[in-house]
Amino acid sequence: MKSFLLKLSACAFIGLTAAISAQAAELHVMSSGGFTAAYKILGPQFAATSGNTLDTALGPSMGKAPEAIPNRLARGEPADVVIMVGYALDDLIKQGKVIPGSRVELADSPIGMVVRTGAPKPDIGTIDALKDTLLHAKSIAYSDSASGVYIQNELFKRLGIEDQIRPKATMVPKIPVASVVATGEYEVGFQQVSELLPVPGVTFVGKIPGSVQSVTRFAAGIPVGAQHPAEAKALLQYLASPAALPVVKQTGLDPVASH
Repeated sequence: MKSFLLKLSACAFIGLTAAISAQAAELHVMSSGGFTAAYKILGPQFAATSGNTLDTALGPSMGKAPEAIPNRLARGEPADVVIMVGYALDDLIKQGKVIPGSRVELADSPIGMVVRTGAPKPDIGTIDALKDTLLHAKSIAYSDSASGVYIQNELFKRLGIEDQIRPKATMVPKIPVASVVATGEYEVGFQQVSELLPVPGVTFVGKIPGSVQSVTRFAAGIPVGAQHPAEAKALLQYLASPAALPVVKQTGLDPVASH
C-alpha cells in the first residue's frame, strides 16, 4: 500500500510538473538601450514569479543597423514584446506591425553627459557652461537613437554653435556612447542617462540643462503575430507596475507622470 501511495504521489508530481511546463511560455522580447538596464533586473523577476522564460534581443529603436528593432521585425524575427522609444513604437503601430491598444507607458529618459574616468568633470549646469564645454571639447560623441537625433538636429542649433561643433561631433552607431568615451576615443559623450550609467570607465557629469533637455518616453507593445499575447501582456503590466518603480529610478529613468 505504501509503495502504491509513493507511486501515486510521484505520478501526481510528474503530472503537476508537466502541467506547469505546458503553461510556461518562452517570450521573445526586443528591447532598446534606454530601458535595458531596468529590464535586465525586472525581466528575471518576472520570469521567476511567472514561470515563463525570456529570450531577449537588444537593439536600437531606429536607424539602419541590422539590430534595430524595426529591421528585426521586417526580417520576420519572432517577437512577443517590443520595448522602445515611444514615437518609434507609434510608427510600428501605424505600419500595422504592433497591435493597436497594446502600448504601455514605461518611463522617461533624459539626456546626460559622461567623460572618461579620471578626466576633469566639466560644468554643464547652465546653457553658457554647456556651450563652453562643447566648444572646448576636442571630440564629441552621441548616439544613433532618439537622444542623438535630437542632439544632431536640434541641440547644437539651439545653442548657436552648430558650425563650430559639426567637425568634431560624431554619431556613434550600435554601441553605447560611453564605451567610446571610456577608451579615450572621444572626450565627451551624450546619451540617455539610463544608457550611460551602466558603462564602466566613465564619470557621469550630469543631465543637460532643462531648457534644452529632450526627454525620451519609453514604451512597450505587442507585435502583430505574437505567439504568446496573454503572457506578453502580463510582462508589460509588470514592467509598468508600481513595484517596478524603484528599479526604474535606480537605473537613471524617471517615472511616467501618471504613476
